[in-house]
Amino acid sequence: MIGEEAMINYDNFLKVGEKAGPKCKQFFTAKIFAKLLHNDPYGRISIMQFFNYVMRKVWLHQTRIGLSLYDVAGQGYLRESDLENYILELIPTLPQLDGLEKSFYSFYVCTAVRKFFFFLDPLRTGKIKIQDILACSFLDDLLELRDEELSKESQETNWFSAPSALRVYGQYLNLDKDHNGMLSKEELSRYGTGTLTNIFLDRVFQECLTYDGEMDYKTYLDFVLALENRKEPAALQYIFKLLDIENKGYLNVFSLNYFFRAIQEQMKIHGQEPVSFQDVKDEIFDMVKPKDPYKISLQDLINSSQGDTVTSILIDLNGFWTYENREVLVASDNDSAADVDDT
Repeated sequence: MIGEEAMINYDNFLKVGEKAGPKCKQFFTAKIFAKLLHNDPYGRISIMQFFNYVMRKVWLHQTRIGLSLYDVAGQGYLRESDLENYILELIPTLPQLDGLEKSFYSFYVCTAVRKFFFFLDPLRTGKIKIQDILACSFLDDLLELRDEELSKESQETNWFSAPSALRVYGQYLNLDKDHNGMLSKEELSRYGTGTLTNIFLDRVFQECLTYDGEMDYKTYLDFVLALENRKEPAALQYIFKLLDIENKGYLNVFSLNYFFRAIQEQMKIHGQEPVSFQDVKDEIFDMVKPKDPYKISLQDLINSSQGDTVTSILIDLNGFWTYENREVLVASDNDSAADVDDT
């Protein structure tokens, strides 16, 4: 025992493997023991860690079989309709979704499936490898909803929870002022803090799938996933495509200036002193440090780990204001923390 943790050495591990029978033989190997060995001075592994490892492997195997049943073509991929069927039939097995109205099921399924396709199908082929579904953490998040005791905090941060799906759909309904089930550019302009620039919104409606110039719920979900996950490569790819107005595969001074002009105009409208583009351009290139000093590629943006900040500066007045006043905000946070310590 280490503290309260039960441990087992390799000899005993093999003995247990012999007694466990042929079904369990695949788990009692030197390779798995070595994988779970973490600096124990006596060369032992944690029994609980081994148990969790086996449970995870069995779960993956069962889930792979479950997903494969929906692979109509038998090619190791799921199409959008296949994954929709899988999730629809999963809903009754997830206690955290018990409260969902049947009438909301189709919107819930659409909301859940969109996350898989937005992040796992960046080339928009309309299908995802089952292997990729198993490798990402989304299924873990989805199946976390089996836990009847799931905390409110966990539900709020889990895209697949009922409160999260209702929040996203509720926002969509609130934006849809004329109640036609679609969003116009003017309606979408009120998204979030209502400070996205008109130039950026123009690009959204130019590049994204629309119907008579209006956006449906599925297209809106891609938009939300991109803006809520700006650190993620798939989200940066979505935004980069909108920023790349000349479709050259990189951002140059012209494209940066094109978008930042709209930020400057908004600052004037709000009675703020516009910031010089030259200063902002230099700061962006300093942050990203692109391979080519005159061009910023998508990969440069991802590699810099500053993609969320750069995109916020160019598309959202509130994002730019937060960046511009970051030192003031940090200082006020520190002051608040000090006040708390003093009380």
